Parts: sequence; structure tokens; C-alpha cells
Amino acid sequence: MGEREPGLPRDRHFFLTHAWLPLLTFAVLVPVLMGCGGDQWIADHVYAWQGHTWALRRGFVTDRLIHQVGRNLSLVAWLGVAVAWLVARKRAQWSALRRPLAYLLLCVAVTAVVVAWVKSWSNMDCPWDLIRYGGTREYVRLLELRPIGLSRGVCFPAGGASGGYAWVALYFFFAAIRPGWRWAGLAVGLGAGLVFGIAQQLRGAHFLSHDVWTLAISWAVALGLYLAFWEADDAAAGS
Repeated sequence: MGEREPGLPRDRHFFLTHAWLPLLTFAVLVPVLMGCGGDQWIADHVYAWQGHTWALRRGFVTDRLIHQVGRNLSLVAWLGVAVAWLVARKRAQWSALRRPLAYLLLCVAVTAVVVAWVKSWSNMDCPWDLIRYGGTREYVRLLELRPIGLSRGVCFPAGGASGGYAWVALYFFFAAIRPGWRWAGLAVGLGAGLVFGIAQQLRGAHFLSHDVWTLAISWAVALGLYLAFWEADDAAAGS
């Protein structure tokens, strides 16, 4: 058997810190934000700070620079990973990177698809659509039936933030090739997601809970695919 790629041991501590604690955090945050008014409390303050209008909705930094350019940069980064994977398939000296690059490529793509799929049926509005914030619609909760005649909402979860949070997969990418860099990889994904997400909240495009759901989806995809991609190695190591 060849040398096993570096990675994280699949013990109780791994599942506690990578699955159960994130799940517990999510289970606490979501009811506070979506059930106890946390979303509205934050949005109220952001809306009031902008003079009871979404003054930054079309701001150069929030809209053009972070939302539009940032989304394009995320796509360019994904294409760069795709090119690197194709090169790795052709060059023997890059062979150790083939599976990690394929993993990263798939993670970012699957995250985008899952977020888009949830948006297709979740039927929630953006803050800027709501009467409370100068719009024309009543607030309808997740999975709550919408009043007859009210067109569907397309704002949940946060699609813009997914362009950043999808890159939390860098944590597992580096865990597979250079474990000491995994925290820097996680910081890149979390940092990009926070910048994209906060910009969208300042624009009135999303509540905080929309970003929390997007981060949860991104992490779940990254963790699930990591377990799937390196399952054979773990089975071989334990045999």
C-alpha cells in the first residue's frame, strides 16, 4: 500500500468538533434569529442607521465592488481550481493534488447548486421587500403559507454569501495536503463569506439568518464530501 495522504483522524473528537458543535451552534442561532426576532432587531438597527432607507442598496462598495465584483472573483477562483485540476491530471508530479483539487472543485459547485435549489422553494422575501422596511409585503416565515396573490420570494438562503462561504472547503482541502494550513483556509472562507454577507445585509438583501443557513449548507457540503472523498483511505488505514 502506498503512503497515505495527510488528513484528520476520524475519531470522536473529529466528529464532536466538526459535526456536533457546528450543528449545536446552528440549532441555537436559528431559533434566536428566526423565531425570537433577532433578524428583525439587527435589520431594524441597520435600517435606522441608514436613515430609515436602504441607502447602501446600490452603493459602489456594497453593490458594485463586493456583491458583483466579489461574485465574479469567486467564479474566477473556481475556474482557477478547475485549470489546476486539469493540469494535475496531466502532470505526474502533481498527482497528489488530483483528489484534493477535485474535492475543492466539487464542493464549491455543489454548495452553489444546493443554495440555489433551496432558494427555488423556500419562498422568503428580502428585507427591502417588507413593509417594515419600506417595501410592500408582509413578513412570511420559512415554510409558512404565503397569502393568495403574493408572488413568491427568492431571498433565502443568502446566494451572495455562498460565493464566500463555499470556500470553507479550503479547510478540508489543506487538511488533505498540508494540515498546518487548514486554519488559514478556513479563515479565507469565513472571511469572504462574512464580507459578502454583511454587504448584502447593509443593502437590505438578507437577514442574518439567511447567512447562517448558507454557512451551514457550505460546511455540511464540505464535511460530507470530505468524508466521502477520503473514506477509502480511512478504511484502508484501519484494516
